[in-house]
Amino acid sequence: MSGTLRNKTVVITGASSGIGLACAEAFARQGAQLVLGARRYVTLCEIAQSLERQYGIRALAVQCDVTKEADCEALIRQATTTFGVIDVLVNNAGLSMRALFANLDLAVLRRLMDVNFWGTVHCTKYAMEALLQSKGTVVAVSSIAGFRGLPGRTGYAASKFAIHGFMESLRVENLKTGLHVMVVCPGFTASNIRQTALDAMGGEHGETSMDETKMMTAEEVAERIVQGVVLRKRTLVMTRQGRLTVLMNKLFPAWVDKQVYKLFAKEKNPLVK
Repeated sequence: MSGTLRNKTVVITGASSGIGLACAEAFARQGAQLVLGARRYVTLCEIAQSLERQYGIRALAVQCDVTKEADCEALIRQATTTFGVIDVLVNNAGLSMRALFANLDLAVLRRLMDVNFWGTVHCTKYAMEALLQSKGTVVAVSSIAGFRGLPGRTGYAASKFAIHGFMESLRVENLKTGLHVMVVCPGFTASNIRQTALDAMGGEHGETSMDETKMMTAEEVAERIVQGVVLRKRTLVMTRQGRLTVLMNKLFPAWVDKQVYKLFAKEKNPLVK
């Protein structure tokens, strides 16, 4: 794999922390040129400068809120203006939630859709021309929640199901164009997504509801994403638990309902008991 991505241009959203930050470093190690998008511009600039010094690559930081279509258009425009090409787009920016639907302010669901689904759609739309020219790769970082609804995560699961439908349709539309479409489903990953998850009224939880010591790290996820891009994989379901959940949900959905309920009843301060 070494050298395969050298001098390729990779755009990553949500690049200031978690899986996005880990992806930035993983692609940089392969010699890729980076365009990093996130809301935290100062942090993003520091990351870009650090990667340039460490790996001898070029990295461009662009302030971008993926819920704003104009920001996504500007992110892609700066990528093509600076590097002339886009080879890989990693739609990673994401937001989670933790609240029962009965208690939920509907603005939380709209926020989840705006970030997770519309953020992916906006960036992909504006990158399509460049990606088709390069016969490149569009990646959506999704979740097992895109295959299987989870209690307390109605908006999160809905946004991930929407991403799967969008990406599958996009793949079929481009079967003969050379565009590579990949959906990534990491399973539970040790990152800050649970700390920033929204509560019933849209505030941040500020703490994780799960034991993250046994979870896959963001760095492991990023390495698999890079490998998936190189090998032009279709779907990456990264954990044994995730693969088993997807399979059993097809065969025995009612049984999986009960197992998922039991699992989430073990959370800290569980929503279901």
